[in-house]
Amino acid sequence: MTVSIIVPHRNRCVLLERLLDSIQGLNLAPDIEVEILVVDNGSMDGSIEMASGRGARVLPLGRNVGVSRALNRGIEATRGEYIALINNDVELEPNWLRDLLTQLRDTKHWFATGKMLVRDDPKRIDGAGDAICRGGAAWRLGHGKLDGPIFAVARRTYFPAATATLFRRAFFDRVGLFEESFFAYLEDVDLGFRAALADLPGVYVPEAVAYHRSGGTTGVWSPQMVEWLTCHQLLLLAKFYPWRLFVRFGCAILAAQLLWAALAISRGRLGGWARGLLRGLWRFASFRRHSRPMRAEACRLAEVLESAEAEIARVQQATGWDRYWKWYFLLARPPLGVRS
Repeated sequence: MTVSIIVPHRNRCVLLERLLDSIQGLNLAPDIEVEILVVDNGSMDGSIEMASGRGARVLPLGRNVGVSRALNRGIEATRGEYIALINNDVELEPNWLRDLLTQLRDTKHWFATGKMLVRDDPKRIDGAGDAICRGGAAWRLGHGKLDGPIFAVARRTYFPAATATLFRRAFFDRVGLFEESFFAYLEDVDLGFRAALADLPGVYVPEAVAYHRSGGTTGVWSPQMVEWLTCHQLLLLAKFYPWRLFVRFGCAILAAQLLWAALAISRGRLGGWARGLLRGLWRFASFRRHSRPMRAEACRLAEVLESAEAEIARVQQATGWDRYWKWYFLLARPPLGVRS
C-alpha cells in the first residue's frame, strides 16, 4: 500500500527540512510504502536541492501559483491509495501517520486529521480539527487553548484541515480537487462544504499528534492573510448558501462578518480587510452565478452548520470564551442549547 505525502512549499528551507526529518522518522508497518512529493512554488533558497537530497521527489512549478493549485498538481502527480497533505511548517510525531492510517483502514471515514499542537508551546492546541459557524467564519478548534480532556475525544467531522490530514484518494474523486481561485486560506473549508453536501465524513484522531509553527510561511496576521480570509469568507457564502440560508442565518452572517472586520482592524489590518472586502464583493455575483447552490441542499447544510457551531460553543464553554466567539454567540441568536 502506498501513501503519498504532498507538501506545498515556497522558500523557508529550514522549515521544510524539519518536516522531512520528521517524515523520515515515522513508524510504519512493513507493507506501507511512502512517496514524498514537494510541490515547489518557485523557491529560490536551495529548497529544491535540499529536498531532493533527502529523498523527496520535487515538482517545480517555477512560480508561486498558490496553495490550492500546488495541492492539486501534487494530487494529480502522485499514485498513492492514501494522500497526506502537510504544510511545510509542520513536524510530525513518529506515530502520526500510523494512527491516522489505522482509522481509515478500519472505518468508513474518508479522511482523518489529528491533534495539532503549537510548536513553540506544545501544551497549547494549534487546532483539533476545523469547524465553521452559521455565519461563515471558520475556527481551528481549540486554537490557543491549553490541551485538555475535551481534545482527547475522537469525533466525526466534515471539515478537513489541510495543514496536516490524511485522505483516501477516492475522496477527491467524489468531491473534486481544491478550489483554485482560493490562492491561500479556506481552501480546505471549501472542500469541507463539498464533503458535507456529499455526506463524506472524516474523523478527528487525538492520538495522532503533530506540531505547527502557525504563520511560519505567510506570517501571523499579515495584511495578505487578512485580505485572503476576508475575500474567501464572502465567496464561501456565495458558493454554498442558498438564499433561504441567507434569510435563516442572516443575524449570524452579519455578526460573524462584522466581528471579523472588528478583529482585523484591531490588529492594525484595516487595509487588508478593506481590500479583501472589495475583492469578495466584486467576485460575489459571478461566483454565485457559476456555483448555483441548490435549494434542496439547504436543510442538510443547515444541519451541518448548526452541528459545527455547537461544537465551537462546546469547546469555548469548556476552555474559556475568546472575545470573538463570546460576542458572536451573544449577537447571532444561537440554536437552543448554546450558551454564551
